[in-house]
Amino acid sequence: MTNKFSIIVPVYNVEKYLKKCFESIINQTYTHYEVIIVCDKCSDNSEEIVDQYVKKYKNFKKIYAENTGLGKARNIGVKEAIGNYILFLDSDDYFELDLLEILNNELKDKPDLLRFQVQNIKNNQVIKYEEKPFDHLNGIEAFKKIVKYHYIENAWCYCYKRAFYKRNNFKFMEGCIAEDYGLTPLIIAKAKTVKSISYIGYNYIERENSLMTSKDYTKKIKKMDDMILQANFLKNELKDIKSNSYFLTFINNSLIYYSTRLKYKDFQKYNKILKKDNCFDHLQGGSFKTKIKNFLIKSNAYVFYHYIVR
Repeated sequence: MTNKFSIIVPVYNVEKYLKKCFESIINQTYTHYEVIIVCDKCSDNSEEIVDQYVKKYKNFKKIYAENTGLGKARNIGVKEAIGNYILFLDSDDYFELDLLEILNNELKDKPDLLRFQVQNIKNNQVIKYEEKPFDHLNGIEAFKKIVKYHYIENAWCYCYKRAFYKRNNFKFMEGCIAEDYGLTPLIIAKAKTVKSISYIGYNYIERENSLMTSKDYTKKIKKMDDMILQANFLKNELKDIKSNSYFLTFINNSLIYYSTRLKYKDFQKYNKILKKDNCFDHLQGGSFKTKIKNFLIKSNAYVFYHYIVR
């Protein structure tokens, strides 16, 4: 039987988490899958752990690619994938053991994109985010619903039909931080059928010194620069898609909000860039309350997000 799922796992210096990640795959209740591990040069024992699993399990495949970064590693994995559907799993996270079985049952109508739910694990505490499921929506209508929720652009929230993914030649922008931001909205926009289920199948580990939680300020500046670069790419790709205003609002709101996470002098610098790029022109909302909110954001987003909304 052809592998139903291709699970792509980039690996770099995660020895503490890797076995739990891999065990969450091999103990799945549904077994028609392949695992593509894209292994960067590691300074810990991650590669040795990878080699143990590849030797033991025939459906585990290792690709060694040095200095890849997450985006390039995922692109390499997609190129090698042969399953009907693609899943991304970060090597410090793990699946629920019935995830593939649940997804297989939900894929009978063959949507381009199937969204499932995520829970956060932080200091042994579990944080759940509830969403209302939906079925058979086009990408634009689906995004109107998805944009209301906590996780929007994260690549591991979705199961992708490989034929749809390859046909559109989707690729993560390489060498970037926040590479999901620069691709997932485009994937959703181009999907003809999107389905979302309420099942929580992914465990996201909030760990110290990850890209998401790093206190390294230079990474925050790079992330801001990378987000602007990817936003410009997205806006160009979305310009021919009807009703793209929902996507533009999300793209620009994300830029504006993240700029307020920087030091004030850097916020001022990037605020000028965002205004020059007309990012504030796409803030939407017809209600009086939303209009007031948008006015305050345009006036000084830093003050709004630090002192009015916390």
